[in-house]
Amino acid sequence: MKNYELIEHTADIGIRVKGGDLKGLFRNAALAMFEILAKQIKPAQKNSEKINLKQKADNPEELFINWLNELLSLSDAKGLIFYDFQIKKIGKFSLEATLLGNNIENYKINTEIKAATYHELKLKEDKSGWEAEVILDV
Repeated sequence: MKNYELIEHTADIGIRVKGGDLKGLFRNAALAMFEILAKQIKPAQKNSEKINLKQKADNPEELFINWLNELLSLSDAKGLIFYDFQIKKIGKFSLEATLLGNNIENYKINTEIKAATYHELKLKEDKSGWEAEVILDV
C-alpha cells in the first residue's frame, strides 16, 4: 500500500504523505517523490551508491522542503535515482540520513521534478502520526 496519494493541482504535482512518526514521514515523502520521478527498467546494481546527508533548518517545514530539494539536487548531480532512505537521526530542526541510489541509466524518467515548494505546504502531527501536503514543481 502506498504511503502517499496525489492531490489535485492545476500545473504541478501535489502529494499527501503520511508517516507514523517524523522519520516515516520524511522517508515516505522521498520514496513518493522518486516513484513519481522515475520507474526502474533494469535490475538494480549490486553495489548501490551510498551518500550520507545532514540537514539543519529553523523549523520543520524548512527541514522538509530542504530534504526533498537536496535529494533532487544530489540525484541530478550524481546521476542517481535514490530508492532507499535510512534516516538515522531526526528532530524538528535536523536530520542525518544515508541515501541509497542506483545509476539513472537503470530508470525511465516519468516526470522531471524541478523542486519541492512552500506553496500550499502543510505539515501536521495528530494522534495517528504525521501528514504532509507538498506541491512538486514540474
